[in-house]
Amino acid sequence: MVRESEPRLLAEAAVLGVVGALAAQLFTWALRMCEHFFLTWLAGYRPPGLPEEGSVLQQNIGSHGLWLIPIATTLGGLISGLLVYNIAPEAEGHGTDTVVKAFHRTGGFIRARVAPLKLVASAITIGSGGSAGREGPTALIGAGVGSIYATVLGHRRDEERSLLVLTGMAAGLSAIFRSPIGAAFFAVEVLYGSMEFEAGALLYTMLASIVAYGVNGFFVGWQPLFYFPAGQTVLHPLNYVWFCVLGGASGLIATLLPVVFYRLRDAFRALPFPPSLNPAIGGLGVGLIALKFPQILGGGYGWIQEAINGRLALQLLGVLIFLKILAFALTVSSGGSGGVFAPALFVGAMLGGFLSSLVHLPAATFVVVGMVAVFGAAARVPIASLVMVTEMTGGYQLLPAAGFAVLLSYLVQTQLSSHLKYSSLYEAQVLGRSQSPARYEENVRLALSVLGTRQLPKAAKVGHLDLVTLLDSGVPVNLPGRRQLNVGILHPLSALVGKTIRDCYDMAGDSALEIVAILRGGNVVLPSRDVVLQENDRLLIFGSTEAGTRLTEHLAPVQPAQLRSPENSETAARG
Repeated sequence: MVRESEPRLLAEAAVLGVVGALAAQLFTWALRMCEHFFLTWLAGYRPPGLPEEGSVLQQNIGSHGLWLIPIATTLGGLISGLLVYNIAPEAEGHGTDTVVKAFHRTGGFIRARVAPLKLVASAITIGSGGSAGREGPTALIGAGVGSIYATVLGHRRDEERSLLVLTGMAAGLSAIFRSPIGAAFFAVEVLYGSMEFEAGALLYTMLASIVAYGVNGFFVGWQPLFYFPAGQTVLHPLNYVWFCVLGGASGLIATLLPVVFYRLRDAFRALPFPPSLNPAIGGLGVGLIALKFPQILGGGYGWIQEAINGRLALQLLGVLIFLKILAFALTVSSGGSGGVFAPALFVGAMLGGFLSSLVHLPAATFVVVGMVAVFGAAARVPIASLVMVTEMTGGYQLLPAAGFAVLLSYLVQTQLSSHLKYSSLYEAQVLGRSQSPARYEENVRLALSVLGTRQLPKAAKVGHLDLVTLLDSGVPVNLPGRRQLNVGILHPLSALVGKTIRDCYDMAGDSALEIVAILRGGNVVLPSRDVVLQENDRLLIFGSTEAGTRLTEHLAPVQPAQLRSPENSETAARG
């Protein structure tokens, strides 16, 4: 980040905080209107709502019973699907993934039509009873506002646009969940599947999040979203045995969530129907489940509060764990517009309530800890989950127990899902900063500049990689942890010619090895594992000393004449 732009970006973060809060209020109003039309008026059903949001913690079933609910959910899915797939298909699904993908792959660019369309489509999906939450839509709406803001101002670098997208996302989440600190952490933690943060953006997301929380407070007050009963926060040391059990069970459920969600997504995509009809099919499935268990409709915040209050039976709690997983997968995996945060919280709440009923301990404590543990592991955001849920419930006394449970759940989930195709609720996450295509672009842009022009800027460093020193000396750059950065040209007679990058990794036998970029014929080839190497490819390799040595045996050093070749100069100009 350019230091000269910091004051401007701080001011813009505050502006996006105000806009994000107003956008969240607009989305909440639209959601209530749709819920009143589809569920209350059409289906004759009103789910319990949170008193802190002005609702009543009681469900009302009309004279027709629950029989009209499938009509409402199917109609809502049909309208949402037709809107999304005919106007902006990237608005389908849970939204947060779109933001993560925009950060890593499009320089933070999100089309202007996506934010308003997401607001309308998500209000219809959730308001008609779709089993989804507000987090994903709000994240995409706030991020879309940030992207529009950067576009309107014009001439904003991708780095700044991406930062504004994260800032807008944090603002929207803070307002909708009344969680200023947790939302700021979520925006910088959700980008990566490991314990990494986009630390450089945290100051801006925190400022926007706090401003949004303050503005939102003028509309709804500053009380936590959920009510945590007094007198249930005294934790006996022996209870940590049960928190250990809850953490392990949460890890198992958190492993199951992404598998069910994305497998069902793949099944919907394989159906021989237009994609715009899939949300209606998913809505019908949700409506049929709701004929017996209406608790799975919508975000389910009212039922979470009932679980906190200890008013749900043991058998119902156990059944709802798995029915909610199926219901929210039917809604969102089919292409319906809604988030996965609330459903994951619901599943964790039911799991915690089930365990508390089983061992006859206070429900509120276990429900809140279960919410943290399941979502934190399933979404790979343990820190953000810990802070957000405690802010949403006011249960700060539970931080030690919740922290212990989410850590155990995260460890269990990462181990069990390490060899699974779908390991996180957010598919667009990358493992760490070094795996982000946005980082590849930064590295390649600097490398091309130096390779093509031989200009040596004074501070030409990208992260830990000093490419200037490398090219100046002609030898690998040694880095901490016995790692190196190597650059060279692939020998025409090398055994690697015609092999994929996956074959290179297998040959090196080192999971830490990373081919950062391939320079080929004046173009940059991003190194996916299926790319086939060709003779005279220029490779930038980052990895351990031993693995780097095994691969660099196949490389010739880049000569000064090659550094100044017209081909490279042309490439650098394009980069």
